[in-house]
Amino acid sequence: MSRLRTFYTILITQAISQIGSQMTGLAIGIWLFQQTGDVTPLALVSFFSLIPNVLLANIAGLVADRLDRRWIMALADSGAAVGSLILMGLFFSGVFQVWHLYLITLFVEFCRAFQNPAFSASVALMVPDAQRDRANAVMQLTGPLAGLIAPGLAAIIYAAVGIIGVLAVDLLSFSVAITAMLLARIPAPPRSESKQTASILRDLLAGFAFLLKHKPMLVMVGFFTLVNFIGVGLGVLLTPYLLSRMGNDTGLMSIILTVSHLGAIVGGIVIGAWGGTRPRIHTVMIALILAGIVLIFAGMAQAPVPLGITLFLFMALPMAANIPLMSIMQAKVPPDKQGRVFAAIGQLTMLVTPLSPLLVGPLADNVFEPAAQAATWSFAPLVGSGAGAGMGLMFGLAGILIAVLAAVCYAFPSVRRMEVTIPDWQADASDIEPLPTTDTLPVNA
Repeated sequence: MSRLRTFYTILITQAISQIGSQMTGLAIGIWLFQQTGDVTPLALVSFFSLIPNVLLANIAGLVADRLDRRWIMALADSGAAVGSLILMGLFFSGVFQVWHLYLITLFVEFCRAFQNPAFSASVALMVPDAQRDRANAVMQLTGPLAGLIAPGLAAIIYAAVGIIGVLAVDLLSFSVAITAMLLARIPAPPRSESKQTASILRDLLAGFAFLLKHKPMLVMVGFFTLVNFIGVGLGVLLTPYLLSRMGNDTGLMSIILTVSHLGAIVGGIVIGAWGGTRPRIHTVMIALILAGIVLIFAGMAQAPVPLGITLFLFMALPMAANIPLMSIMQAKVPPDKQGRVFAAIGQLTMLVTPLSPLLVGPLADNVFEPAAQAATWSFAPLVGSGAGAGMGLMFGLAGILIAVLAAVCYAFPSVRRMEVTIPDWQADASDIEPLPTTDTLPVNA
């Protein structure tokens, strides 16, 4: 139980940090779109946020499997806090320029590239298999919970004291996460291979080698590479899309974002309580097919209520897919390889995503949005016309692609049977390094 308590303590404090980070991202997105009226600057921020994960994921996975994961996560949080501090100083001094944001984003995401594999690889050692679906559900809920709280807080603080106030709250949230991480202890994984025979090159390639050995996982990685490419573009479009549909009303936009993240929370709670189908892969693929269909209607929605409903459902369904998928991976990959395997999966699925914002921004600004305001626009019966209609059509096309890709992937027998054909990892409990009695945070900390 002590390890489980450590897991939830880290998770709660990371959720607090995520609230601050999402507030900062939302405030900067609003500021950029209101200052420029273009999607492209937001697209470039997204582009620079993706580059570190693409370049460093396998190195980050190797670091996660070789070094103390607690210190990796604490240092990653500290680096991200430094980035927010520099950004706040630039705004405070009045010398901020948009290119500063690109460089700071690159640095912050460089730090976070090392954090995610370290935490994902620690879950199987802190949470027993019987409770892993529930723990993964709670873990997946931290982002949506932050998204539920962040828009309202960001709108209030941004209106009251501007972007500097939002950044100050972000720094405070980082301090909570860093303190908790330094006080926690995370168990070391049991070894499934000899340290003496392992080389740096072999370790760097171990994650990829594991995927090559288990072909159904590789097929899933290919599928999620395409879905991530589409999803990153949608993330770039979301703030300008909602602002355009709502006539630049940041209050309405914040309410719709809050409702959408509430959908993710509800989806996580439902899948955590239900547990999904057995095999889990059926829940994963059916949820993604439905998510694509719902996204089509989100592109057609032109008023707050239908936008809120469709985005609520769209956020709920991927949550129902992510939770059982994570449980599948944790059951199949040995703990001392999870850092490298999860990093390899992350690197491969993000391989082409940096191209997505570079494509989506100019397409929205120069093709779809101008076309939606022209007299020759033929999609008005579906997505309306005027500001936001072009981006609405882009949402609809993205939904069609996601639904078709998910259906094609689900049609592969090897994917549907992967939980049977790929064996679960097995480890003797005596192989896991024992923890000292001070392994968790103090109860009153």
